[in-house]
Order: sequence, then C-alpha cells, then structure tokens
Amino acid sequence: MDTQLSLARTNLALATLFFGVFVLGCAELLVVGVLNLIATDLRVSVAAAGTLVTAYALGMAIGGPILTALTIRLDKRAVLVGTLILFALANLVLLLVPDLGLFVAARVLAGAVQGLFIAVGFVTGMALVPPERASRAISVIISGISVSAALGVPLGTLVGQTVGWRGSFTGIILLSVVALIATVALVPSVPRTTGGVAGQARYAFAPRVLAVLALNFLVFAAVYSALTYIVPFLEGVTGISGALISVFLLAYGLANAMGAFGGGRFADRNAARTLITATVGAAACLLALHLVGAVALLVALVMSALGLFVGGMVPSLQVRVVSLAGPGGALASALPGSAINVGIAAGSVAGGVAISGSGASAPLITGLVIAVIAIPVAWATGFLKPPAVQAAAELTPDAV
Repeated sequence: MDTQLSLARTNLALATLFFGVFVLGCAELLVVGVLNLIATDLRVSVAAAGTLVTAYALGMAIGGPILTALTIRLDKRAVLVGTLILFALANLVLLLVPDLGLFVAARVLAGAVQGLFIAVGFVTGMALVPPERASRAISVIISGISVSAALGVPLGTLVGQTVGWRGSFTGIILLSVVALIATVALVPSVPRTTGGVAGQARYAFAPRVLAVLALNFLVFAAVYSALTYIVPFLEGVTGISGALISVFLLAYGLANAMGAFGGGRFADRNAARTLITATVGAAACLLALHLVGAVALLVALVMSALGLFVGGMVPSLQVRVVSLAGPGGALASALPGSAINVGIAAGSVAGGVAISGSGASAPLITGLVIAVIAIPVAWATGFLKPPAVQAAAELTPDAV
C-alpha cells in the first residue's frame, strides 16, 4: 500500500513538473503565433517584434544557467515556487506596459526563470525515480514544451487572433498561478545538490559536452530561422491566413508532442544515433517545405514530419548532455535549454535578416543551409563517451 502511495505521489509530482513546463513553454512559443498582432499594437515592424523571440531565448540561454548555479544549494521545491512567481510577474508586465523596450526586458526575465525551472525540474524528477527510470522522467517533463506547442500555442494563437494577444497572455498568467499552487501541494521537498559550482562546472563544460551543445545550437537555429517567420511564409507562399494558420501550427505541435513522448524510448536505446537521424530528418523537411510550399496539404504533412523529428530529438539531447557531463550533471541539466535557445535566438535573427531583404521564403532557405551544416556535427558527436568510459579509452590510440 505504501509503495502504491509512493508511486502515486511520484506520478503526481512528475505531472506537476510537466504542467509547469507546459505553461512556460506556451509563453515562450506563443509570440510566434501572434507576432503580427504585437507588431501592429506596438507600431513596429514584424522583424522588430521578432526580437521578443530572441530576447526570451537569450534570457533562457544566459540567465538560466546563471540562476541554476546561484540556486544550486537551495531546496529544489523552493526554487520552483520562486521561479513560478517571477514568471507570472514578468508576463504581467506585458499586459501593463505598451513599450517594446520593456517588453524585451520582461521577456528576458521570463526566459531566464524558465531555464531555471526546467533545469531544477529535471533534477527534481530524476531524484524522485529509480536510476533506470531517469530517462523516462526527463522525457515526461521535457514533453511539456512539446505539448505546449501542440495545444497551448495553437489555442493561444486562436484566442489572440480572436480577442487580441493580451487575452492569450492573461491565460498564461492564470495557468502560472495554477502551476504554482500544484507545485506547493504536490512536489516534495528535494534537498540541495551536493558539491560546489566549481566542481560541477569542470564536468559540465567539458569539450565533449560543448560539442553536443553545439549540435543543439545548430539544429534549433535551423528550425527557428524558418519557424519564427512561418506565419508570413504560410500567408505569402502557401496562401492561407487567419484562424487556418492555427491548424498548421497544430499539425506541427501535435507531431512535436508525439516525438517528445516517444523520444524517451529512443534515448534509452541509442541517444547518439537518434540525434543523427533527427538532424538529417529536420534538414530533409526544411528542403521539402521549400519545394512544396505552395501546396497547403503537403505543407501540413511536412510540418508534421518536422515536428516529429524535432520533438523526438529533445530527450536524447538532454540525456546525452547529462550523461557526458558525468558528476556535473546537475549543472549540465541547464545547458541543453541554453544551447537550444541560443540557437533559437540566432535563428530568429538570421530569419529576420533574410525576410527583410528577400521575402517570405528566405528564412526557410537560411534554415536549410544551417541544417545541412549540422549533419556532420551530429555524426561526429556520436563518437563521444561519458567521462568514466572516456578515461579508460584514453589509454588506447583511437580514443575520442
């Protein structure tokens, strides 16, 4: 009976962490679907409004690891609670202050606390389950991002297109409060991480870890060069507009969620091989979008395939980085999100430059070029070994 109760509490805690990541993921990605509305309201160009995507990504990429390092000795539940409070306040600013500069600052803060929530959520989730279930716990938590893309973002976009973008972000704030209450009630206290930041950093920033982070950066720069400006592409090339855009975003999001849920099993089997396959698949999808962009049905199918590949690789990215970091896994758990979001930031900038100069299809072509570069990087990272294995391998001439 006690075992069943313990299992039930564990599942509730993991579900709460999933929900928290879902809410934060909605806020991160929602801007993509209402970018044109925000640009109109703030009286700036679509490219200028695209800096809100960049700001959030940079906040998560830089602020997330810094906040993780600063709070590494604190109780994990307390950190999660504080993070959700700050997140709700940062999104409240968006409703109250119609100024692009303050918008950008609030997005940076929201991104930083999301990075902290995800990193601490991973550590908390892994602490609640046996070691052999750690990859599946990571998969459950990280799939909150994918489900936010599948459900939250299309629905939020539909609300934004109907009643205005502020209605969407009001919903985000209310959901943040629900996540806060659930975290207090359902997530158990998890003691601070043992060991100092310096000892963790030695392993977390090892070259083998940085190589996989570079792959993260390239893949998501490629995807978000296209995805940040997918609405102008759908309107200008595919010929759809209004609420129908939500259907295409939903196709991508549902597939992304399916990929994330299934990705944990692929990560358990062979995370390195999964990364290679997904990188090649993402590049092929970007090429296909360029070739069939004028055919709405084919665009929906290709966006679904892209979602599967991108969602399916995320658990493997997380597992691979934590594994390669060895004893520095607690700090390293914040780094994949950082690398991904630096990639998102770089991709949104590259896509913005491309769309400003060459039209709606240019961001897609830019993303394709970056994806092709990522393929040999994915192949090379497949040879990297975790620290204990690598130490033994260094005795042989062909060590990685």
